[in-house]
Amino acid sequence: MFRHILVPLDGSGMAEAALPAAAFFAVKFNAAVTLLHVIERDAPDEVHGQPHLKKAEEATAYLRETAARAFHPDASVALHVHTTEVDDVAESIVAHAQELDHDIIIMCSHGRGRALHLLFGSIAQKVISKGTLPVLVTRHGEDEKAAPFSCDSLLLPLDGDAEHTQALPPSKELARACGSMIHLLVVIPGFGDLSGQRAVTSRFLPGSIYRILEMSVQQAEDYVQSQLEDLQRDGINAVTHVLRGDPAVVIEDTARKLQTGLIVMTTHGKSSMDAFWSGSVTHKLSSLGTVPILLIPVIKRQSKEDTEESS
Repeated sequence: MFRHILVPLDGSGMAEAALPAAAFFAVKFNAAVTLLHVIERDAPDEVHGQPHLKKAEEATAYLRETAARAFHPDASVALHVHTTEVDDVAESIVAHAQELDHDIIIMCSHGRGRALHLLFGSIAQKVISKGTLPVLVTRHGEDEKAAPFSCDSLLLPLDGDAEHTQALPPSKELARACGSMIHLLVVIPGFGDLSGQRAVTSRFLPGSIYRILEMSVQQAEDYVQSQLEDLQRDGINAVTHVLRGDPAVVIEDTARKLQTGLIVMTTHGKSSMDAFWSGSVTHKLSSLGTVPILLIPVIKRQSKEDTEESS
């Protein structure tokens, strides 16, 4: 599934928080790794409080030292420095991912608040917007050091949308490779957790909305049970959870309480990172989150009507 991993590094300890996950995946999937540094035009002298790598020679030396330090000696690790200065580092990373035929990018978010700049700004958004490449966003540990990565259990949030079950195949592959337990989670908003048009409707029809939410709980239990049975038939160890509350908060709290190593979820990769649950969950979760997130781009399936129109 994951055979070629791209890890962009800027020379900072924060960015290196992606390395434990990359080393873990390299072993579990016998994957090749490329460490990438892009020379930025008019780069600042420091990045996250550390000297910015501005010269190809120092960047190459840094990547070589990092590879020796972070990966097993038998691991296949390539080093690549994009020596031509660029204005848009993110665009360069996207181009390298396509050119070098990677199938996953692993990178670190830069903590609460600053996570939005990386995840929804220049790098991951442009990769996700291509619609084909998964992105694993890791977190740094205390003192901005690389936190250990494990995958003993996965949290897979679902919402009943068929498109969002596209997170199931990679979750199953991860579970098989890592011996992981999959926690299937469906979150039904509480009355006070509704937003947008649903919140407006709830003010005018509170009784109806309350009954709809209660019915949704039973529907969610039936749905997640069917998904559980499918996983069990495939020999995957899994359990289910149907919980109430704000989806992003519940996902993060559940991941921490269960000590899951990874959250796997889909994204539509739109310009504003509108993912499932009206686009709010991925955005909020990236701000709240301390647990790594594997984002799987949704691949739109062409409808019969679209096929007929294009023919």
